[in-house]
Amino acid sequence: DLRKVPGNIPPDIVKLDLSNNKIRQLRAKEFEDVSELKILNLNSNGLAYIDPAAFSGLSNLEELDLSNNSLQNFDYGVLEDLYFLKILWLRENPWRCDYNIHYLFYWLKHHYNVHYNGLECKMPEEYKGWSVGKYVRSYYEECPKDKLPIYPENFDLDKDDEEWERHKESVQTVKKHGVIVTVIG
Repeated sequence: DLRKVPGNIPPDIVKLDLSNNKIRQLRAKEFEDVSELKILNLNSNGLAYIDPAAFSGLSNLEELDLSNNSLQNFDYGVLEDLYFLKILWLRENPWRCDYNIHYLFYWLKHHYNVHYNGLECKMPEEYKGWSVGKYVRSYYEECPKDKLPIYPENFDLDKDDEEWERHKESVQTVKKHGVIVTVIG
C-alpha cells in the first residue's frame, strides 16, 4: 500500500519491484540515490503523472515496467536520462492520442534499440484501438505539406501499415477553388 517511492532504498540495489501499490505520481529525482538500478517495476499503481526529472540519475536502467497504470502521455524529458534502456512496458494504460503523445512516440523512434509494447490509443473515441504510430502518421497527413517546415514523407512501418495503406488508397484529396477537400470512398 505504498503511496510514494520509499526514501530508504539501498543505493546499490539492482532490481526494484514497486508493483501493485498506490503510487499515483513520480516526483523529480525519486530514484537519484539508486544509480545502479537496472530493473524497475512500477506495474499496477494507478500511476497518472511522471515528473520530467523523475528518472534522473537512472542512467544504468535497462528495463522499466509502467504497464497497467493511468498514464495518458509523457511530458517532454521523462525518458531522457535512460541511456541504456532496452525494454519499456507500456500496455494497459489509457494513452490519449493528441499532440502530447508525440514526445513518447518520437523518443521511441529515435531509440530504436528500446523494445516496447502496448502503445495503443484509448482516447479520444475516434482513435480508440489505433496504434500511436498510426495516429501520428494521420496527424501529419492531415496537415498540408507546404505548411510544414519538414514534412515526414514516411515513418518506420509498424503492424498496422497494411491497414493504413488501404485507408490511404481509399482517400482522395481534391483541390477545388483553392480549398482542399478530402473524399473518402
